Amino acid sequence: MTDLEDLLADLTSGDEALAEGAALRFTSLGSRGFYVLAALSASTDPDERWWALRALSEFQEARVSKLLRLGLEDADPGVRACAALGLRKHPDEKAIPKLLGLLRGEDQLLARLGRDALTALGKAATPHLTALIEAEDAPHTARLEAVRALAGIEDPAAIGTLFKVYQDGSGLMQHWAEEGLTRLGIGMMFFNPE
Repeated sequence: MTDLEDLLADLTSGDEALAEGAALRFTSLGSRGFYVLAALSASTDPDERWWALRALSEFQEARVSKLLRLGLEDADPGVRACAALGLRKHPDEKAIPKLLGLLRGEDQLLARLGRDALTALGKAATPHLTALIEAEDAPHTARLEAVRALAGIEDPAAIGTLFKVYQDGSGLMQHWAEEGLTRLGIGMMFFNPE
């Protein structure tokens, strides 16, 4: 067997330790490994799709993010979670609408992973998170995750939104708004910047 065949066998073996080791080593195969994983990410087996995305997230290439974005649409929630986790390493502004969709969903794990991926995008995500927080139809849980993301981004453009949430939000939302304001150096000396 070739190195590629060995790694592919380990990745799809069903043995988590072997699969994780293979996922970490796939980058050594370069483009050849990338294309094999890209094909595997379209497998009918959700476990194979999951491991393909896991291994792809180790590649430091821009083309990985497109496959991770496709993974956010997968029918299997585990695959969607793996894709969101990968987007933390490969922030992609084109994924913002789908990541916001995860925040609005009922799956708390997916919402948290979506939040982390949005936080990794930094300031590019701020206006989208602000719009979600201000949307009247947004579920409370989605708004809470959006406030937590803004707290982690530390963008001065979010001060007005964080201040408003601190004044009017639920206890948890107020906590994360205060955390965000503190990280921005405002601390307890809150003022309305408008």
